[in-house]
Amino acid sequence: MARNAEVEDLLRRLAPQVLGAVVRRYGHFDTAEDAVQEALLAAATQWAAETIPESPRGWLITVASRRLTDLLRSDEARRRREEAAARQIPPAQWLAPPADSAAADSDDTLTLLFLCCHSSLSPASQIALTLRAVGGLTAAEIARAFLVPEATMARRITRAKQQIADSGVAFAMPTGPEREARLNVVLHVLYLIFTEGYASTSGPNLLRRDLSAEAIRLARIVYALLPADGEVTGLLALMLLSDARRPARTGPGGELIPLDEQDRSRWNAGFIAEGVALLTGALSRGAPGPYQIQAAIAAVHDEAPNSEATDWPQIQALYELLLRINDNPAVALNHAAAVAMAKGPRAGLDLLSRLETDQRLAAGHRLLAARAHMLEMAGQRAAARECYRRAAERTSSIPQQRYLNGRAARLADEE
Repeated sequence: MARNAEVEDLLRRLAPQVLGAVVRRYGHFDTAEDAVQEALLAAATQWAAETIPESPRGWLITVASRRLTDLLRSDEARRRREEAAARQIPPAQWLAPPADSAAADSDDTLTLLFLCCHSSLSPASQIALTLRAVGGLTAAEIARAFLVPEATMARRITRAKQQIADSGVAFAMPTGPEREARLNVVLHVLYLIFTEGYASTSGPNLLRRDLSAEAIRLARIVYALLPADGEVTGLLALMLLSDARRPARTGPGGELIPLDEQDRSRWNAGFIAEGVALLTGALSRGAPGPYQIQAAIAAVHDEAPNSEATDWPQIQALYELLLRINDNPAVALNHAAAVAMAKGPRAGLDLLSRLETDQRLAAGHRLLAARAHMLEMAGQRAAARECYRRAAERTSSIPQQRYLNGRAARLADEE
């Protein structure tokens, strides 16, 4: 059993590197992925029973390349080659090996991430393709995470791969401004994966540990490849500092436990220390970006020994800095909550009133939930109870519904 786990962990780490190497050599993203999956399956069977090769990555690339060659020689591959020729895609892009054979030993994981997050794809497709190609999750696993049928997710992934093929984009790292823009998309996709795992937007569970863990793993890969990038470092720090609270965020029945009621002795001290160290290094290198500022806010929470000791004025100031960089309603809502804690509920409610006409918040539950909390702080129990109830109606997350309805019921009992 331990041997199988060792092999599985090794294959999981190597999968994106192998896929990247094969796509770089031959192109044809979808066919290359099929070949790599067959190589991984062969390795899982053979290595568990025999000795792991001296160069497992090279072994996988060789087996996957041979299988891809077989696929490209099939009738289906000939049809695809004809279609590619009709679209005037140079054959060298998808069939010929790279001119620089020395590049065969490079790690193509970051290039693969950039490809999966190509601007021709929708955010949903970027997430699905990233989890499939770089994360190694099956279509069934991704479908379960996002509560859609497996067939639906499989079609989404297939369409995403076809869009990549149709775009004719070369498998290469972009340069200049395009590289920066594409890196921002990569980080945003990883952030979305993490946040869906950290606070699920729908379904019976508040947390989806597999998604948040996968986002952290992928962020570590990007950080290892780009350790000097402040926002890459900031995103990894933000994930670690946030995920550190996960053990205390739910009760025995999966119920939501708010931050001010959590048992902080259960927080992951190792993640907090690592996140603070990463953030400190990033902040020393220049003006902070939005992920670094969010990580700094998380660090202020994590370093407070208890809820009463939280430095709310500092959190308010950090949100004001974030607003100057990223003026969106979610940030404004969090800023209002920080102001309510630092200056009192009336100040927070005044800020919330300016957000009521923003259609990006109108359909969700967060604005109503924040208002309910501030009204409760202000002693307006009947109004708070009604806001909690209305907020519960607007969320698809069952733990959030139960928490908000529970707050409303508690206020009713106290009257």
